[in-house]
Amino acid sequence: MPKDPPFRHRPYDGSTRPFTVGLKPIGEEVWLEPDRFLNVHLAEKDRLYARDLSAVFRAEDDTADVQREVLDLVADNLVRFHPRTHAFEKGSVTLTETGRRIALAEEPALLTASKLVQEDLVVMRKGVDGYRLVAASVCFPSSWRLSEKIGRSMSGIHEGVPDFNGARMGQVVERLFENLTTDQLVCRFNWSIYPDSNLHHPMPEGIPFTVTAETLARLFLRVERQTLRRLPGSGDILFTIRIHHDPLAKLAEQEDRKRIASDLRGQLMNLTEDQLDYKGMVTARDEIAATLARM
Repeated sequence: MPKDPPFRHRPYDGSTRPFTVGLKPIGEEVWLEPDRFLNVHLAEKDRLYARDLSAVFRAEDDTADVQREVLDLVADNLVRFHPRTHAFEKGSVTLTETGRRIALAEEPALLTASKLVQEDLVVMRKGVDGYRLVAASVCFPSSWRLSEKIGRSMSGIHEGVPDFNGARMGQVVERLFENLTTDQLVCRFNWSIYPDSNLHHPMPEGIPFTVTAETLARLFLRVERQTLRRLPGSGDILFTIRIHHDPLAKLAEQEDRKRIASDLRGQLMNLTEDQLDYKGMVTARDEIAATLARM
């Protein structure tokens, strides 16, 4: 099973700025990221599907074809680049570590695709008000609910996000969606600090306690790795979201802990009041920064 080292992705290291688009091209071989948490994450997806499917999966009626297109694309990528974790036979795939078999003919196809990967999968389609969210499996949201976003345009989806609507970021994203070609595969990151290790966070989560060296162990650095690509058949855009979350206490075990802590502290201190409020860190920011400085 591929290893997932702590702090694998570090968008807080100065390589990107928060609340900017920050897109970078990537290759097909790194589009999906199965790792040692694959089966744990898929089991959590299954739990969420069983508990309330409508909370984590929504699709408009005319999306069956694009859902199948997404499933075919995901399956093809897994066959080519991830044979250690996924073994394909005619009409099915087996998760090699657990032996679980998933039939590829099951409907809805986007739900089947989501059962194969740790990524959440979102389909955006061009409409009169720009690109709209028309189908999605989102089990691991970062402080938003799919039921409130399905059918909405990009501006509606990002209502309340600092520096998006009415600002340059929203305009850049709109142009990106218009100009993205089928041979482009791009990636960006978001990050925040959450009070626990839960993957499923549909509600805003602030840090509800005073941060000290001891309580720092309860905090997790949550990184969203997002990818974008235009689907060649439908022309719709597939948006993937992969959650990585690392316990901040693990910083002390990293050889380059001083640099990581310094980079993270620098970005925390540069966040505006609106950005801090959006990330739920208005009251905790200074204490987190002071703790990081002591590292």
